[in-house]
Amino acid sequence: MLDEHLKNTLIEIVGNENYQDSKTSLLTYSYDATPGFQSLPEAVISPRNTSEVSQIVKLCNQHRIPIVPRGSGTNLSAGTTPLHGGIVLLMKHFNSILEIDEENLTVRAQPGVITQTLIEAIEEKGLFYPPDPSSMKISQIGGNINENSGGLRGLKYGVTRDYVLGLEVVLPNGEIIKTGGKLAKDVAGYDLTRLFVGSEGTLGIITEALLKLIPKPETKQTILALYQNLEAAAKSVSAIIANHIIPATLEFLDQPTLKAVEDFAQIGLPTNVKAVLLIEQDGPEDIVKKDIEKITKICLANNAISVNSANTEEEKEALTAARRAALSALARLRPTTILEDATVPRSEIANMVNAIQEIAKKYDVTICTFGHAGDGNLHPTCLTDIRNQEEMSRVEKAFEEIFHKAIELGGTITGEHGVGAMKLPYLHLKVGEAGMDIMQNIKEAFDPNNIMNPGKMFPIERKRVVVEE
Repeated sequence: MLDEHLKNTLIEIVGNENYQDSKTSLLTYSYDATPGFQSLPEAVISPRNTSEVSQIVKLCNQHRIPIVPRGSGTNLSAGTTPLHGGIVLLMKHFNSILEIDEENLTVRAQPGVITQTLIEAIEEKGLFYPPDPSSMKISQIGGNINENSGGLRGLKYGVTRDYVLGLEVVLPNGEIIKTGGKLAKDVAGYDLTRLFVGSEGTLGIITEALLKLIPKPETKQTILALYQNLEAAAKSVSAIIANHIIPATLEFLDQPTLKAVEDFAQIGLPTNVKAVLLIEQDGPEDIVKKDIEKITKICLANNAISVNSANTEEEKEALTAARRAALSALARLRPTTILEDATVPRSEIANMVNAIQEIAKKYDVTICTFGHAGDGNLHPTCLTDIRNQEEMSRVEKAFEEIFHKAIELGGTITGEHGVGAMKLPYLHLKVGEAGMDIMQNIKEAFDPNNIMNPGKMFPIERKRVVVEE
């Protein structure tokens, strides 16, 4: 626990009601949505404004106390677990949409705003914020930015990074900086905004974000393509893109995932097929109609057994909601669900899907696969029991092989979930030792005392081994 003087100083900053250190509170914030990672913090503090954040950070930096910024805790790479104790900085009071600027097509929001709340407020104005992680009903904007979250619409519209124009950030020494602005062009110095996006809370604490908006699409249409062959479904994805069509959504679900989702959602999904592609296109009505017709022909030409269209708005929303519920549906089947996000070039999706199946058989584990097939971002999801140490050992070996295979195919170990603590051992596979050195040097320049979310992305003590010839 923190010493009494330090505790009283923190309470003076935030008020007694915003300082928690009961056993119940500490346990509540000792883990996130990632299985197998848990550690008690020493306190949970909820600042009310940027000034309070700055004061807290200065104090923690002076006393070398770790800080873990936290929103809803939906993180899937152990990025918000306080593995080295210290303070969980809960951003629950930073929950306001500060401005929707229709002239400059921007929204200014605090990091604690729920993603779906932001999207709905913007769409009421006839505008559109595309990033839509599956956790959007509970995830927060700050978490989306720290993890550079993607979502179902990432293929056509990009990820969170593509919509962050500026940030207000409290640095590890307590200083407050503002980056970016409402500008179409700005090349003044290093792009600090993009550096903070995806930094997983290791460089500073985001207290405000300026986000880019676009006009809301005129209409959308949704189809479901059914396959009895996984490779045919994967090849259809590449064929659609090769024909210069970029759908708003192009999602893949294998048969085990389909069965789990249908049992959960009960909307009439087919469960007698090996895989489906959920495809949505949006935009002007005539273009959407032409694109859907072309996509349907491409799917049938690539051995889809049928392509069904959603005829009503309710059917469209039900299909999309069912896809977003995939993780929740699978999580009901075994005590522990481990969801990963190995990502490969679109042209390698078939090879990656086959490899995942072979690896699952090799290690005798259950892996269901779904994900954002259009941008190569697959979610191999293992259903297991963390209490079974022998099985968990096989699970870890299976995922390690999956990560190696993704890299071999020109991919990456994570497309949208981040590195956190879970994938820390594998980051060097993607960026190399020189890349690891550069990133750690950046971390040390910002945070020499290593108080910001320590133990995430790279180890606390990392030394490069140089082999002399």
